[in-house]
Amino acid sequence: MFKSLFHWKVLLNIVLAMAFFAGLVWLTFRWLEFHTNHGEEVPVPNVVNMTIHQAIKVLDDSGLEYEVDSFKYDPKFRPFQVLAVFPAPGANVKNGRVINVKVNPRTWAKVGIPDIIDRYKGLAFNQLNLVGLKVGDTLYEPSIQRDAVLRILYNGTSVKPGTQIPRFSSVDLVIGSGPMRNVTIPNLVGRTVQEARKIIAQALFEVGIVDHEDGGKDESDIIYYQDPEFGSLRDQGMQIDLWASKKTPAELQNKIRQLDDMYRPKIDTTLAPIQYNEVPTPTIEQRPVVPKPPVSASTSTSGTTATTPKPKPTSTQPSNTSTPVKQSTTTPPSTKPVEKPKPKKVVIE
Repeated sequence: MFKSLFHWKVLLNIVLAMAFFAGLVWLTFRWLEFHTNHGEEVPVPNVVNMTIHQAIKVLDDSGLEYEVDSFKYDPKFRPFQVLAVFPAPGANVKNGRVINVKVNPRTWAKVGIPDIIDRYKGLAFNQLNLVGLKVGDTLYEPSIQRDAVLRILYNGTSVKPGTQIPRFSSVDLVIGSGPMRNVTIPNLVGRTVQEARKIIAQALFEVGIVDHEDGGKDESDIIYYQDPEFGSLRDQGMQIDLWASKKTPAELQNKIRQLDDMYRPKIDTTLAPIQYNEVPTPTIEQRPVVPKPPVSASTSTSGTTATTPKPKPTSTQPSNTSTPVKQSTTTPPSTKPVEKPKPKKVVIE
């Protein structure tokens, strides 16, 4: 068995296999040296502070690849100025190495305008500040939405939410100033329902009930009645009810009179107005004086006197007192008013 291993044919095969393996390894390394330029290195050129166009030309001449990064804007540097490179300038790299070039962009990165339509102006200002946008002018125009954002303007042009504009840009806002008062109601009789809707919207009113005579919803029907009527004064934002038909207003006079009786009743001005007279309140001096009833004299100790009103005489009998009392005669009420009785001193011994 061992003799067969040292046979010249076996040894020849082993030598050939080793030679083949060594040749394969040598060829592999030679291919790697050729493909990777082993031992061939070039220094990274200094392109800092150049423009991006100048830097690209220098890197192409050096046989280096490049990758441009311009994610952040710095207002301290010029637009498209090279701020840094990696690897650093002067470092030896192989030919074909990718160099990362950081460039200052022309302006700030763009951001989308948030949806602030119909939002309160205070909330709209906060949302714009959060995304890095500034509020320029605030323009007011009549609208029933008081202090709500109606439109967004950028460089004088109306833009929609989501539009991409540079960060830290200024946008103008159109804000509603609230409804106007005592605005004249437009004349809608004789127009189609579609035309009436546009006129109502332009006058900043609201469309109320739309009653079609045939029960349909044809926008080409003619308006033959409206409430409030033409010429009346109302605040913006109020509703205007419409009655429409395929007939002309002249053919619907009976229907119009019925609606007038319902919505515009006539007031009879021929009746005399009701007068209200004020009854004067009597003063204290004008009130009648009611006489007080007479007070009887009470007995007291000797030497005291009591004052009593003079009684009205009813008989001719003398008084029990020692001093006779002079009787007074009554006077007829028709000739002289009754006088108030005068008090008299009575002495009791």
